[in-house]
Amino acid sequence: MKKHIIIMVLLLTCVALFAGCGKKKEEPVKPEVKDLNGSGVQFEEPKKGETVAELVVKDYGSIYVKFFKDVAPKAVENFTTHAKDGYYDGLTFHRVMDQFMIQGGDPTGTGMAGESIWGSEFEDEFSDDLFPYRGALCMANAGPGTNGSQFFLVQAGPVQEELLTQLETEYKIIIPDEARMNYLQVGGTPWLHNAHTVFGQMYAGYDVMDKIAATETDANNKPLKDVIIEKINITEY
Repeated sequence: MKKHIIIMVLLLTCVALFAGCGKKKEEPVKPEVKDLNGSGVQFEEPKKGETVAELVVKDYGSIYVKFFKDVAPKAVENFTTHAKDGYYDGLTFHRVMDQFMIQGGDPTGTGMAGESIWGSEFEDEFSDDLFPYRGALCMANAGPGTNGSQFFLVQAGPVQEELLTQLETEYKIIIPDEARMNYLQVGGTPWLHNAHTVFGQMYAGYDVMDKIAATETDANNKPLKDVIIEKINITEY
């Protein structure tokens, strides 16, 4: 009887110290979603099982994004494959412009390099359902059909009504009512619509993005102190 009691105590101790012998690894804690203040599918919280990414930025924190693989399959495959392969690990946000965007994905940190997972440039994937709102994950390019590895996150805040009107009247850019409301309330870069592929949207970590955008830069918008992407984790929500 005494022997049985000792064994039972040891088993309970194992449970207490190690949270169960053979227990499955705990899932990562999901960030609190509190930044989804826009209207439409682009701002919806990710669904369970959906592929998402965590951009871990040294000394700043994490930025979380979801993807639009049905609309921009090549851009999503390119980004997630690069991330899984560690291509982005240790790279920097080499171009930072407060109230505009933060850009990374260049292995040289110059803004002049980087290639796709196919080794060549790939085509744009535009959609009338996705817009470069604040928090949008977009492909950086050097003109039509020149996508490689570089990307940027739109950081710009609310847009002025006068600018939207000017874009519509002078530049003939069509801005749907829902998009207009989101630009006015959430923010974004409406002049970049259908100029850069939108393939993802942030759902948390806006405070981290804003801290990065506020960092001191030189005349070429390069941070004076490197803003390093430690790792990009691709997981399921």
